[in-house]
Amino acid sequence: MRQYSADLTPPWKKPQSVPEVPAEPGLVVEEPGTGFCGAVIRCEAGTVTLEDRFGKHRVFPLEPRGFLLEGRVVTLVRPSSGPARPTRTASGSVAVPGARARVARAGRIYVEGRHDAELVEKVWGDDLRIEGVVVEYLEGVDDLPSIVESFAPGPDARLGVLVDHLVPGTKEWRIAQGVTSEHALVVGHPYIDIWEAVKPASVGIEAWPRVPRGVDWKTGVCEALGWRVAHTGEAWRRILDSVRSYNVLPRVPRTLRRRAPRRRSPRHGRS
Repeated sequence: MRQYSADLTPPWKKPQSVPEVPAEPGLVVEEPGTGFCGAVIRCEAGTVTLEDRFGKHRVFPLEPRGFLLEGRVVTLVRPSSGPARPTRTASGSVAVPGARARVARAGRIYVEGRHDAELVEKVWGDDLRIEGVVVEYLEGVDDLPSIVESFAPGPDARLGVLVDHLVPGTKEWRIAQGVTSEHALVVGHPYIDIWEAVKPASVGIEAWPRVPRGVDWKTGVCEALGWRVAHTGEAWRRILDSVRSYNVLPRVPRTLRRRAPRRRSPRHGRS
């Protein structure tokens, strides 16, 4: 029987040349033999370390034609010692070196607080600047329906809202139900605070502590972890510094995403 190589190239066919790509940190590739897909976090002599979206690390040899980049076979090589521009942004998008920020559009993304905004900026800031989308924070969502109504979303001014603890039956969920504009999209994560959306391993802890009801969540976390309680800003800086790509953020289940219902157009005299 004729044998195939690891990338399924028949031996009787002359292998075509493939591009050599520097294994820069943040570059997302797939190792076809195992199907492991992740971002480059380290490249040493003869090996490259990848991290998948669950925070798992795998080390692979730098072999010719050993990886897939956007579905195409490539050969990863060790980056040059000189400064190199990243090929990927923290969100995994293709980097556009030297791209100028687009003039801000009318549309906006609203988040609950400053920490939420800083996390969105660190991971998706490059993408948002190219698209001309501004992120603003609300300091809470208790008045979200009236805030959205005041913004007056429309076809040319769409609005996205990121809500903490958007779990069916919670106060946040009921508030989100009050947003009825067809040009507004409310999405959320199940965590009490955006801190908890960062994978514990990336921060150097085993798990986020359980904080009793009635205790300020950030204060309770700092107490449980032995961090200085009076300096929650310092704790957040420590967490934010651990975020280098989207891989340290878990995917939010689709069931927690909620699009504002579309209003029915008048039909046969009824609305």
